Amino acid sequence: MSTNRKTIEIDATGMAPGRLATKIAMILMGKHKVKYTPNLDLGDKVVITNAEKIKFTGKKLEQKLYRHHSNHPGGLKEIPASKMIENPEQVIRLTVIKMLPKNKLRDQRMIRLHFKK
Repeated sequence: MSTNRKTIEIDATGMAPGRLATKIAMILMGKHKVKYTPNLDLGDKVVITNAEKIKFTGKKLEQKLYRHHSNHPGGLKEIPASKMIENPEQVIRLTVIKMLPKNKLRDQRMIRLHFKK
């Protein structure tokens, strides 16, 4: 099935990463379209501008931890948000990937997420 993918630009200035990621995830999945089908990849391309201007609300910059585990004993790694914000593209990419469904289409959808300097 061929789809006509539009390119949607989103300005991230002053937005919280979670609220931004929900918008991005909906566009990548194609839920904003009338012909949305969960098992088809009908979403559009997303280009994020001003990613370095995202803002954490409240005390999240000091308190939030990004965790991942290597599946080995003692393999839990924690990175504070204050260190992760040095690479804001990675913060946005992580939040979007966690909001997309965990299925075979997730990698194809993430390829359509781009950042503009």
